Amino acid sequence: MKEIYLAGGCFWGTQQYIKQIDGVVHTEVGYANGTTPNPTYEEVYTDLTGYAETVYIQYDESRVSLATIIELYFLSIDPTSLNRQGGDCGTRYRTGIYYKSIDDLATIKAIYNKVAAQHTEPLAVEIEPLHNFYAAEEYHQDYLEKNPQGYCHIPRALIARVKELVKGTK
Repeated sequence: MKEIYLAGGCFWGTQQYIKQIDGVVHTEVGYANGTTPNPTYEEVYTDLTGYAETVYIQYDESRVSLATIIELYFLSIDPTSLNRQGGDCGTRYRTGIYYKSIDDLATIKAIYNKVAAQHTEPLAVEIEPLHNFYAAEEYHQDYLEKNPQGYCHIPRALIARVKELVKGTK
């Protein structure tokens, strides 16, 4: 199994979107690349800890490629928006791709550059190694499954179409 960490604004919608991709075998929401150990949601919410709301993704690369996951990720965010996705704003809602394997960097940069060429504004998506990740509290895990009418910055129509979109990225 391979893994990647994606920050796409509020982690509830990003998790619900990504987990539907065939080949994604596990997701977990949490906090990545901050400065304090074992942060709580209340601490992260202050924007003083440096963490981004992030989704840990474990995937089977024989069923889905990293390129496909990254391409779909870019469809779910506004890549030019700094520290804001939908109605959420603050550094905790920044966008980012955090990798553990340096072998993934070329693929990430290739997709990033392809997306950047489609925009006149610079992209506001961090690409960094993963420094740390702490799982969020249980009530955040699979939040939109537990609360189907809960807030989501990703349009529900896009979430519903993710399986169809996968076919278009291959």
